[in-house]
Amino acid sequence: MADEQTQEAQRSDGEVARDGGAPADSLSVTDNRTGQSYEVEVVDGTVKAMDFRQIKVSEDDFGLMTYDPAFTNTAACRSEITFVDGDNGVLEYRGYPIDQLCEHSTYLEVAYLLIHGELPAPEQQEAWVYDITHHTFVHENIKKFVEGFRYDAHPMGMLLATVGALSTFYPTAKDIDDDRERYISAVRMIAKMPTLAAFAYRQLLGLPYVYPDNDLDYSGNFLSMLFRMSEPQYEPDPRLTRALDNLFILHADHEQNCSTSAVRSVGSSRVDPYSAVAAGVAALYGPLHGGANEAALAMLDRIGTVENIPDFLEGVKAGDERLMGFGHRIYKNYDPRAQIIKKNVDEVMEVTGKNPKLQIATELEKRALDDSYFTDRKLYPNVDFYSGLIYEALNLPRDMFTVMFAIPRTSGWIAQWLEMQDDPDTKIARPRQIYTGRRELDYLPIDERGSGKPRHPPSTPLKPEATAPGQ
Repeated sequence: MADEQTQEAQRSDGEVARDGGAPADSLSVTDNRTGQSYEVEVVDGTVKAMDFRQIKVSEDDFGLMTYDPAFTNTAACRSEITFVDGDNGVLEYRGYPIDQLCEHSTYLEVAYLLIHGELPAPEQQEAWVYDITHHTFVHENIKKFVEGFRYDAHPMGMLLATVGALSTFYPTAKDIDDDRERYISAVRMIAKMPTLAAFAYRQLLGLPYVYPDNDLDYSGNFLSMLFRMSEPQYEPDPRLTRALDNLFILHADHEQNCSTSAVRSVGSSRVDPYSAVAAGVAALYGPLHGGANEAALAMLDRIGTVENIPDFLEGVKAGDERLMGFGHRIYKNYDPRAQIIKKNVDEVMEVTGKNPKLQIATELEKRALDDSYFTDRKLYPNVDFYSGLIYEALNLPRDMFTVMFAIPRTSGWIAQWLEMQDDPDTKIARPRQIYTGRRELDYLPIDERGSGKPRHPPSTPLKPEATAPGQ
């Protein structure tokens, strides 16, 4: 009995201690360099990296650091916004399953949920939609700014520049402790992002810009700014607006991905929210983050016909091809977003006409999921596999696909930025490094140095930049 009491002794704070008095929710670490043991507290399945700084080989030792390139196993924040269970294919916003939100909600309602933490009551929803709808216009100088880009400028480059430029039009946004400034910045970015995106699209095609139509809903207004030509009133097909709204809901947030981490990292410097969100746009611009649906479509182009699928899959197994749109860093099961958007593809193509790639995509998915080579490697379709088909059905150029991602992700970025501002643990981001370079070299005059090999030489010699078109 005494032994049992010792093994299950209660600490003063109520936690059970194991043999030797170590708390139950702790990690026992023995440093084999010194033989000394340490107890590290475990909270929510995590340990604090700073707790390892106490582990030293001598008093003047800096202390042990953790090394985790790309933060693959490091939690950088606590968040109540998005829950992802990748093993079981679960995605929830503020506790609500993504399939229920797509079935019953709208993008603006979900944006409210992400930012404010609860689904809005009727009067709250009415006020929220009114505020968004009446902040969709941008300053005319923004339009002139977009007109200054080259005819072939990438739409994401234009979006990145214009989002960053908004901080110069709303300088009071730097007062990030002011509740009203926070709210109006959130409203402005959600409202204006489709306008900026549509201007970039029209600039790319050499078409006149279309101003917002506040008589349309959020998705319908965006379609109008994209596609309206000479008709006095653009009337979007409800099947298209619903599919677009679903895509917007599915892409609204996805916890601490590359772009969200960029928003949080830059935002930790207490810069204005427009500049922080511009960092998110820049991260999304990268092909490893925002370009997956383009890569999936390019893969379907290469396959060409259903008959070529078996050879293509054999090429994947041999390492000669890549299966794009399958697999995910987080999901080790079927991406729940892919299951939802797959249902919208047929509706969209009822309006736009069938895309031959849909048959290839459907058969490719079937064959891959029937092959243990792919299922054993957790290679299931992700949201990018089907979203590109919808964007292509809308006749959007592929350079616009990532822009379509950035529009809804804005609400998630803002929600994450706002949460970070209220988190008492927030500090300016400052990762550590492990220095591996040389030290304590003596400076040599240039005529005494040898010809070392440059680490980053150009593949071909540079020429002077052209000073006039065609040079």
